[in-house]
Amino acid sequence: MPKKVIEFALIPLLHKFINEAKKGKYLQKNGKKIKSDSIENYFYLEQLLIKFSEEKVFHIRLRNSVNLTKKQFEDEQKYWKNFYHSFTSYLYDDLKHFDNYVGRLMKLLRSFLNYLIAEKGMNIGFFHKKFYAPSEDVEIVVLSSERLNYLIYDETLEKQLTPDLIKVKDVFVFGCSVALRFSDLMALKKTNLETINQRMYIKIQSQKTQTYTRVKLPEYAIKIIKKYEKQYTHKLIPDFTKAFLNKKIKLVMSHYGFTEPIARTRQRRGIPVIVYKDKEAKSTFKFCDAVTTHTMRRSAITTLLSLGMNEQMVRQISGHAANSKDFYRYVAFAQTYIDTEIDNVHEKLDKKRLEFEPKIV
Repeated sequence: MPKKVIEFALIPLLHKFINEAKKGKYLQKNGKKIKSDSIENYFYLEQLLIKFSEEKVFHIRLRNSVNLTKKQFEDEQKYWKNFYHSFTSYLYDDLKHFDNYVGRLMKLLRSFLNYLIAEKGMNIGFFHKKFYAPSEDVEIVVLSSERLNYLIYDETLEKQLTPDLIKVKDVFVFGCSVALRFSDLMALKKTNLETINQRMYIKIQSQKTQTYTRVKLPEYAIKIIKKYEKQYTHKLIPDFTKAFLNKKIKLVMSHYGFTEPIARTRQRRGIPVIVYKDKEAKSTFKFCDAVTTHTMRRSAITTLLSLGMNEQMVRQISGHAANSKDFYRYVAFAQTYIDTEIDNVHEKLDKKRLEFEPKIV
């Protein structure tokens, strides 16, 4: 008679893991605490699993996989295949999520189950290794160097902005100049300023990668700092939440006339899906609608590349490793850069001449 298999409920274990991570009891492989953003993602995973389990009446459990009979092993395989299919279908069909988000959740779930095996010594098998994590290349929106120049030096339209929106514009321009992550940008203090040979720099250690970045500030960025130095005791620039800045920067972009329609597509199960601003009216997005806090870092990196700085130097400023895949996701070459490179090729081609006269037969 086959041995009775020990069973565990998954969600309570995940809840305990999240609480331990919050208290710093569970550390990463490098010995550092799990970042708050990652913990928050695990919390969202927990909530989705609870909703899925309740709405689809699906009991999510783990079983001790030691000494399973062939029949028990095959049943366990079927269970996890069924779970993966049911849960991803729930995310895609019921909640209308796209590939990147579904893939992120699958990676989190795999990491948690690996934790149970490696840290808690639970013999739950490796069925989760087959959880496929889909991904997609999402088109990123960047501000061209011409538009950034317009935001920096225009005075007429700026006078029409409210004081709050002027602050938003200044922070956005500053962010488009220093290529910092949003969390690092908002963490800037006056102590992050350095003056070397009468040149002003920002030096900061990235919260995400712990790497140090030093960026020389252009004159217009220094003016932004000086504008607010008396308003803030410690902060370098106005401090906003991501949600507030995402909302207000769209108003600034609209005010400056960056309102041309853009087509937006995402992928669901690898199939492109058109995303509308208004699903019922099928109205498309405008450029201003697509601008977010991510646009600052992407625009800064793209501007540096498009105006001729080599990739190694740009990576040093942005804090990306030499083999970082994220770096190339951020890079969106401006059309002017592409045009210039093509013109250079055409110019070189035009100068090519045959070094001998072909024989006419």
